[in-house]
Amino acid sequence: MNFRSARHHQYDNHMIILAEGVDSREKAAKLIGRHVVWSSSSKKEINGKVASAHGNKGALRVIFEKGMPGQSLSSKVEIKA
Repeated sequence: MNFRSARHHQYDNHMIILAEGVDSREKAAKLIGRHVVWSSSSKKEINGKVASAHGNKGALRVIFEKGMPGQSLSSKVEIKA
């Protein structure tokens, strides 16, 4: 969805994502601790981990190893077990 941000700061390695089939905070809480992989069109992969739920509609806060590029917005990620 978007980068995690504050009033005057944007966290480039924190992303807010929506998972398919997750529509409540309780379902999102079950995914905490899972590994997430984002891959670019040039096969570069950036690994992350689900840190917490975000809001009450099932969004997840994911912390990646390094900053995410702008091309990662509205792209798909893979959530592994």
